[in-house]
Amino acid sequence: MRTQVKLAAGVEEVRQAVSSFTRDGYSKSIIFVLAHEKDRTERISEETEASTIGIEDEGVLNAIANLFRSKGDELRAKMRSMGIGEREAAHLEQELDKGKIAVIAWGGNMSYNADKADPDVVYDPTLPFSNPTWNNTVL
Repeated sequence: MRTQVKLAAGVEEVRQAVSSFTRDGYSKSIIFVLAHEKDRTERISEETEASTIGIEDEGVLNAIANLFRSKGDELRAKMRSMGIGEREAAHLEQELDKGKIAVIAWGGNMSYNADKADPDVVYDPTLPFSNPTWNNTVL
């Protein structure tokens, strides 16, 4: 399965995304929610039965490094640990700053590293990443 990313404006949209991903065969244990504030992420996770990105998902070294990172850097690092590209993570983090919630159905592809994103991530069509000129735009 491929990693898929959707943005939600609120809890109801998160529920819809989680339901959609579970219908597509993803287990709730690999469907993650991420909001700008940690307590909001945890609250949404509890309300929607989705998971949060934890140490076992992002790796011990990344989790330790997050203790010393800014909030934005921490959010981008968590998304990068799911295989999301650097530019895409930066754009998504800006959306989280505006109150949006990322819903990530992780496909389990570990063929990427900190310098290389998972090339098979599928992004919500409302995001600019599907636009062929995305790689030429400046954030």
